Amino acid sequence: MAELVPFAVPTESDKTLLVWELSSGPTAEALHHSLFTAFSQFGLLYSVRVFPNAAVAQPGFYAVIKFYSARAAHRAQKACDGKQLFQTSPVKVLLGTRHKAVQHQALPLNSSQCQELANYYFGFNGWSKRIIKLQELSDLEERANGDTVVPLLKQSLKFFCALELVLPSYDCRSPGIGLVEEPVNKMEEGPLSFLMKRKTAQKLAIQKALSNAFQKLLIVVLESGKIAVEYRPSEEIVDVRWEEELHGLIQVNCSPWKQYGLEENEYLSDFSLEEEV
Repeated sequence: MAELVPFAVPTESDKTLLVWELSSGPTAEALHHSLFTAFSQFGLLYSVRVFPNAAVAQPGFYAVIKFYSARAAHRAQKACDGKQLFQTSPVKVLLGTRHKAVQHQALPLNSSQCQELANYYFGFNGWSKRIIKLQELSDLEERANGDTVVPLLKQSLKFFCALELVLPSYDCRSPGIGLVEEPVNKMEEGPLSFLMKRKTAQKLAIQKALSNAFQKLLIVVLESGKIAVEYRPSEEIVDVRWEEELHGLIQVNCSPWKQYGLEENEYLSDFSLEEEV
């Protein structure tokens, strides 16, 4: 069966791993690096988060790892559970199994994450973008008041970008648009600061258009490992300023896991407590 990988934040439980019984010797930063190195060999990682155990538990850390691919997460769980990996004692790895009752709308990846995902599956030369239009719509006019010119109180930098994402190997093109508006105060800011804000707003419009173009694509990973692309212009992913998770919508009910502090962290709602590992 083919696996579908969207250009969206992975929130599914079967793409999430819980790793615990991590040693207390290394720092959290060192563990983050070791975990990233160990698990990225199974597939592209969206995030690696390391947390200290709860105060009532033994010293040490646990981690929550998110993959873009459910197949990659499953392979990593089977290969790493009960293995020493980068420490002298074995770690435990659990694959998320909980089915969320509330289905959230997909959250879009930002531009850099889209490019990372595209580079992984299509190759660095497997895609390109072509800017069709980049237009400034800024509200920076001044109003005449008799013989005096008075700057408008509310001013903003606004840029619109339209571009086309091209995947030549798949004979696929996807349009994208982006609109960015940033408030400015020409009376308080110097010329250099204003130019920097203008350049930043222009860049953000391009990035937003690129992300919008990627949202219309769906990566299809066949069982053979070959990659296909599906274009789905009718499906839109809600833009909530790249928020990664929706807070407070899922409660975790866990007594056996309290020693690890799991009841305090939203990322652990993916794991079923009915399954013994």
